[in-house]
Amino acid sequence: MSRCKARAQAVFEITTGEPISVEKPKSLEEIWASDVFTLVKMEDALSKSAFKAMKETMETGAPLDPAVADDVAAAMKTWALSKGANYFAHVFYPLTGASAEKHDSFIVTDASGKAITEFNGSLLTKGEPDGSSFPNGGIRQTNAARGYTFWDPTSPAFILDTENGATLCIPSVFVSWTGEALDKKVPLLRSNAAMNKAGGKLLKLMGEKEVAPLNSSCGAEQEYFLVDAAFANLRPDLLLAGRTLFGAPPAKGQEFDDHYFATIPERVQVFMEAVEETLYRLGIPAKTRHNEVAPGQFEIAPYFEAANVAADHQQMLMTVLRNTAKKHGFVCLLHEKPFAGINGSGKHVNWSVGNATQGNLLDPGDTPHDNLNFLLFCGAVIRGVHLYGPLLRAVIASAGNDHRLGANEAPPAILSVYLGSEIESIFEQIQSGKLDGASEAGIMDLGLAQIIPFAKDAGDRNRTSPFAFTGNRFEFRAVGSQQSVSGPLIAMNTLLADSLEWITEKLEAELASGKDRSAAVIAVLKELMNAHAEVIFGGDGYSEEWHKKAVEERGLKNIPTTADALPYLNDESIKALFERTGVLSSVELKSRYEVYAEIYILSIGVEAKLVIDMAKTIIYPAAMSYLSDLATTNASVVAMGIELDTSTAKAIATEADAMMAATTKLAEAAGKEDFADLDAHMQYCAKEIRGLMEEVRSHADALEAEIADEQWPLPKYREMLFIK
Repeated sequence: MSRCKARAQAVFEITTGEPISVEKPKSLEEIWASDVFTLVKMEDALSKSAFKAMKETMETGAPLDPAVADDVAAAMKTWALSKGANYFAHVFYPLTGASAEKHDSFIVTDASGKAITEFNGSLLTKGEPDGSSFPNGGIRQTNAARGYTFWDPTSPAFILDTENGATLCIPSVFVSWTGEALDKKVPLLRSNAAMNKAGGKLLKLMGEKEVAPLNSSCGAEQEYFLVDAAFANLRPDLLLAGRTLFGAPPAKGQEFDDHYFATIPERVQVFMEAVEETLYRLGIPAKTRHNEVAPGQFEIAPYFEAANVAADHQQMLMTVLRNTAKKHGFVCLLHEKPFAGINGSGKHVNWSVGNATQGNLLDPGDTPHDNLNFLLFCGAVIRGVHLYGPLLRAVIASAGNDHRLGANEAPPAILSVYLGSEIESIFEQIQSGKLDGASEAGIMDLGLAQIIPFAKDAGDRNRTSPFAFTGNRFEFRAVGSQQSVSGPLIAMNTLLADSLEWITEKLEAELASGKDRSAAVIAVLKELMNAHAEVIFGGDGYSEEWHKKAVEERGLKNIPTTADALPYLNDESIKALFERTGVLSSVELKSRYEVYAEIYILSIGVEAKLVIDMAKTIIYPAAMSYLSDLATTNASVVAMGIELDTSTAKAIATEADAMMAATTKLAEAAGKEDFADLDAHMQYCAKEIRGLMEEVRSHADALEAEIADEQWPLPKYREMLFIK
């Protein structure tokens, strides 16, 4: 079947296919965390002492006695076998950003040749994948390849149940033989420990008698697109790059905003319910689902959890979305910009900090001007973002996210903090030296008797801010949809820990001078605001006026591309930050720069090869075939003495010739290999390769608008976005 006929057949089958049969959803009580080895299950399966030790470790991060591991392993194996699992796997998160797992069987043979099951504390605690085969920035080489996975008991084990069988999955860290972190979990755990240490010290200085361990929390809103698999399979760009490298805009895109929060298509809702059932079994609290702004785009958002567990769950959520989509005849696209001309996808990371004794320390309460703990922690965030904005930009840098950041659909590449009118006013008062109190939000009365009047929120929302306070947390809006949340969480925890240490040192000095606690806090925050208030901005982050003012008057950095952002990981101030807090050594930080730079270069390289291949082998032949048809028809009609308008044929010939000329230039540019360093190579990809790719695309998209629909070989935007 020709590609053109396959496209037509795909449209026919999708629009005439039988609806998916749906089983009645199971109750939440019946399935919640049924595939997770929770504390409740441990209490039934472990000795009292072993359960007490595990509970303390999971809830506070306390050290775990290695002797407990054997008890836990035995109970975990019994539970896993009862769930049909014959294999176990240490699940870890290498610097690829994806999840990794190595499966081992419970089965061994005894001396008589009889098969038995075995799983002890040693097998639970430690695994050994190859450290050199994952991106590592030079930390591991083939001749020094040893790497270890170690069980993370603070994140619960779970059963991954597929049609091919069940596997016991054990969340783990991944390190080299020499001890460096090769993954995203080790620095996340370290960053939380650094924040806990600094925050606990400050709270005790503030007179808090009991201070439970602090933990950051995370709730990540996940945006994604669904495309029918029959369409996706005809698009090499979607299959290999995750986005469309060609595609003319449809007559209707998102101009009417009629997709946003509209009724969920029936087939999509069936998919969503299947996703949610799987997530609930895994103890992942999916709470929100809806249509997003762009056609074909949707969102799922979980309830917040401890950052470490949330990061694990976020990785699993992406896996579940992809795997479930396949079962429902979809391909789930997590790329930040799979379709040009309409909104891309982000992953808004909602982040806060708290503990069991003081609660959420970023919750201002009813009287935020009197809530000194809140003011100190919020002030610490302001200082951290101002000092380390380039770090926050670097941790969300990727080839895919470059298509969103700075456009009028996502927060710009200038890192600023939005506080909302109430909280911003309080910090302005502090800076001026006179704290008068918070303004009243007021009551919303619509003048309709049947609508109950309600209290307005203290502040509005600002969707143009990359880092916005949203009532009791900060929302880091610039994170890309296919990225791990660990990088942003590491950066936020670390800059917070650093600022809390600074505040504690300043506060100790103010208290030693004889000031009472309130006066000392105000004095420290006034100094902080005098130095860092420039990062606070409540206006339109998309405006040209702000871009100019931010850079020229406030000294903030505009960092538009990954090629501009990643080199900041080599900045001495950021090296010092990570070393001072104990989160990343200089070797570990350098490895991340090299890995992420290489991934950026490879990503654009793959796209360039696809553009060349698709232009030469799919689009150009279609243009020539249609041009030949037009020429044959024109010759036949001219022989009859009729003159036809040949402008279409001329346009096709012109655009096809221009496309191939641009393709040749792209191929020559993509073959360049001699670069001074990674920085230079990244800049070349950003400024040369991407521009040439767009040049090829412009001609190809023009051809799509001229060639007969029945002869165009690639599924079109109108089909992929609107046919579900």
